[in-house]
Amino acid sequence: MSGRILIVEDEREIGDILALYLDKGGYQTQRAFSVSEAIRLHAQFRPDLVLLDIGLPGGDGLEVLTTIGNRAGTPVIMVTALDDDGSKLSSLRMGADDYVVKPFNPAEVVERVRAVLRRAQATSPNRTISIGSLVVDLNAHAVLRRADDGSGLERVPLTPTEFQIFAHMARQPRRAFTRMELLDAASPDSEAYDRVVDSHLSKLRAKLNAVGCGDMIEPVRGVGYRLWPER
Repeated sequence: MSGRILIVEDEREIGDILALYLDKGGYQTQRAFSVSEAIRLHAQFRPDLVLLDIGLPGGDGLEVLTTIGNRAGTPVIMVTALDDDGSKLSSLRMGADDYVVKPFNPAEVVERVRAVLRRAQATSPNRTISIGSLVVDLNAHAVLRRADDGSGLERVPLTPTEFQIFAHMARQPRRAFTRMELLDAASPDSEAYDRVVDSHLSKLRAKLNAVGCGDMIEPVRGVGYRLWPER
């Protein structure tokens, strides 16, 4: 099992240990050290699970738990020194999936991560969008093309930003999106100029063209871009 794990922990030594064990376990990790950074990186990194400390600079970790729960329902394991029943119950009632008390065995934390991800995947519906000969797999963050002879699916090698842009357009085909809308869908907290989307779309269209679907995305003069699924 693999996946993206966001470690929200202001004690760098503890975060280093968690990252080391998770990396060895085949996971991709990202680090956040404060409430604001955790919320920003959750939007950008789009993790499959969050390891979250309660005591953080700039606020309470429970604020992060509430924000990401309302935004995406990402599984969360609390990792904290608070061992009282009140803290545990509050976290679980607010949507945490598990609770680990410091000091902990890092190997056990990795096993808990695996267990929570298995449960999440077992209960998560298979979310896909069909656009012409393409299938957007929202769970796997992948775009696949159906073979002409029906023999299987070919993965289109998109970057995370290209995938987010294409998936956003696929949810509302034929709608014209502004550049700023597409930039916000790909990276909500980015300070890049909206014209950066032109570069992303150019590369995206080239990759779609390589699998015979290059004309699905067209520019809309004075607005931005739109997706035509039947092309």
